[in-house]
Amino acid sequence: MAKIGNIDVGDFPLLLAPMEDVSDPPFRALCKEQGADVVYTEFISSEGLIRDAAKSVMKLDIYEKERPVGIQIFGAVLESMLRSIEIVEASGPDIIDINFGCPVKKVVSKGAGAGILKDIDLMVSLTEAMVKHTNLPITVKTRLGWDHDSIKIVEVAERLQDVGCKAISIHGRTRAQLYKGNADWAPIADVKNNQRMHIPVFGNGDVDTPERAMEMRDKYGLDGAMIGRASIGYPWFFREVKHFFETGTHCAPPTMTERVEAAKRHLQMSIDWKGEKLGVFETRRHYTNYFKGIPDFKQYRMKMVTSDESVDVFAAFDEVLEKFGDFQFS
Repeated sequence: MAKIGNIDVGDFPLLLAPMEDVSDPPFRALCKEQGADVVYTEFISSEGLIRDAAKSVMKLDIYEKERPVGIQIFGAVLESMLRSIEIVEASGPDIIDINFGCPVKKVVSKGAGAGILKDIDLMVSLTEAMVKHTNLPITVKTRLGWDHDSIKIVEVAERLQDVGCKAISIHGRTRAQLYKGNADWAPIADVKNNQRMHIPVFGNGDVDTPERAMEMRDKYGLDGAMIGRASIGYPWFFREVKHFFETGTHCAPPTMTERVEAAKRHLQMSIDWKGEKLGVFETRRHYTNYFKGIPDFKQYRMKMVTSDESVDVFAAFDEVLEKFGDFQFS
């Protein structure tokens, strides 16, 4: 049984990764319903929080049905990170996660996200200060290193644990790789196999089939899997992994009716939370995967991703159900 601080998160938990403009409350709700054990918010700028930037503050919204839920923040300035903790605590999360892994240039250029992998001492001291500043469990998400020649993840993880980090999620690529090539889970297994490590070690990167999740558990011996891109537009991935673990077989994919109903709920929840314009716009990225595999689907997908009015998107969903209702997904 893995535990983050005093929170039981299950035997080999599946965690929804924090993804910008993806891991919002509507999508987290759908993933939770389909078996995600722990969900994380989009990553939130500490500087944005202390400036009371509307977009950053909005990302603090969490709901009881999501628990356990972690709020993830990023930054490289100690004072800002500590002040942001106080703001985050007011939202009542179960976990605070620090992003030391985002490879995006605008984040890295400020020394935050994966940029801090160039200064491990700062990474450790920031974590230690944040641990001391809150009673909530502090966890870390990071990468193997800045580049192939600077991978010291076993030492880094041990140092983070020693200053009070309660769990670590490691993406199996360096910052230099961005999302190219294959994730390497062997160094993550080295972290787990370090006899001094006693906190959960979660793997991240390329968990895109139930078989891969099982490999992460059985071959690499990790404590859980953090799921990112495989879940976008497909919250059923969590259900499918758990079914495979329990039975060794693949469960039937969601039917067209299930997909349309989920897409409708997703869009409506997004509109309720963000308003019409943003709700319509920011849900678009999910539709390709909701309806992946349907032949001659382009005209319907184009309606979904170009319509600015929700009534037109809902109408497109109804058209899809009417035309493809009997389509059998493989």
